[in-house]
Amino acid sequence: MIKTIDDASKQEMTYIIKGFNPSTFIDWAGKLACVIYLPGCNFRCPFCHSSSLVLKPAEIEAIPFVEIKQFLVQNNGWIDGLVVQGGEPTLYEKLPQLLKEIKSLNVQVKLDTNGSAPEVILDLIKADLVDYIAMDIKADLSIERYNKSAGVVVDLNKIKQSISILLSSNIDYEFRTTVVPGFVDADAIGAIAKFIRGAKRYTLQQFSSEDTLDSKMAEVKPYHIDQMRQFSLMAKKFVPNTSVRGAE
Repeated sequence: MIKTIDDASKQEMTYIIKGFNPSTFIDWAGKLACVIYLPGCNFRCPFCHSSSLVLKPAEIEAIPFVEIKQFLVQNNGWIDGLVVQGGEPTLYEKLPQLLKEIKSLNVQVKLDTNGSAPEVILDLIKADLVDYIAMDIKADLSIERYNKSAGVVVDLNKIKQSISILLSSNIDYEFRTTVVPGFVDADAIGAIAKFIRGAKRYTLQQFSSEDTLDSKMAEVKPYHIDQMRQFSLMAKKFVPNTSVRGAE
């Protein structure tokens, strides 16, 4: 007997989504948002907290998109937007199709990215498929330190292209750096802030040593809050709208 697949089942299989957070005030400042997580990443940052999504995405059960779509429809007017995270979302071939479907529900979209695919970022902006982009800058823009932070050999020109795209675009955006001792210091913060001079927003994120991709990172003690504040003051010379996130 041949089994037919109904429309709902087809839709469930359309996208590979490996996680869903129905509500957060943290991932999109000033908004109540939900978050979806896409699998896979081209970086191997030692301090990454999404090791399963990066290393073993096949072992994570997929969430049917039809359930997420139903949630968005039912909570329209309550949820302000949806955040797309990874892994690295720009690696996902069906990302434009997914975002187009989300936008058709009258839902704003925020994309979190490592900036390694400037052509994808530019296409999404041109197609009006994103409302906000948060791009991580892993280290100062020297190849040796960037490769160390990313855990792989990085095409630094692509990172710089993505930065340039955001700086010259009309879209709302922010740059972010996770301030990890041994990877990012005062000189790095100063160099990054200078490179993105005039950016709309720069966020310095406190490092957490829990559940990192590299277990050795558990031995690294985060910077003290006072030091994080000093980093922020330094960055504000070039990006006035600089803030610290996650430090206590």
